Amino acid sequence: MDRNGWNKRYADKEFVWSADPNQFLVAEARSLPAGRALDLGAGEGRNAVWLAEQGWQVTAVDFSKLGLDKARRLAQVRGVDVDWVLHDVTHYQSRASFYDLVLVCYLHLPQPERRRVMVSASNAVAARGTFLYIGHDLSNIEHGHGGPQDPAVLLTPQDVVADLPGFEIIKAEVVQRKVSYEPAHGGPADAVALDTLVRAMRPAQTTLPRQR
Repeated sequence: MDRNGWNKRYADKEFVWSADPNQFLVAEARSLPAGRALDLGAGEGRNAVWLAEQGWQVTAVDFSKLGLDKARRLAQVRGVDVDWVLHDVTHYQSRASFYDLVLVCYLHLPQPERRRVMVSASNAVAARGTFLYIGHDLSNIEHGHGGPQDPAVLLTPQDVVADLPGFEIIKAEVVQRKVSYEPAHGGPADAVALDTLVRAMRPAQTTLPRQR
């Protein structure tokens, strides 16, 4: 979906999914010491706002103005500050080796664009920092509920790991997520989505991958 499509989707007053953070982000990040965080493809800001509530200094990037407008309102209601950046993440260049946490959450792109984002995102992780990817798994088309139905924009944990040379892989697995509480998904009360979850750490000494 392009920028106009997302702006139309975010035009409704209600949140497309939920104002609550993604459950896997909470599970993986709540034990991390707060530092600088980068949220790529921040959408309506639910994850960026939650991180800010935990004491993180957050930069959140998205190309949808309406999505970021809603994110700003959510941050204001929650009483936190986030650096909201209106930019296409496929061309956004973040500061190298700067962030203690880099989050890519449900950002689904064709392989060339995805590779560009993953290189930029992994380069942004500081030494001993965390990279966290959460997204619909390729198997979700056949065995899960909701999400994109185009295999060209989906991936597996192994695909993500392949984009993280030099990182220490802490977790790379397919996880289940109940979707009934998220308005955009709908479906029966027991509906389950299958997600790729990868958590990785940049060692103290690594060579940054090159952009292609």
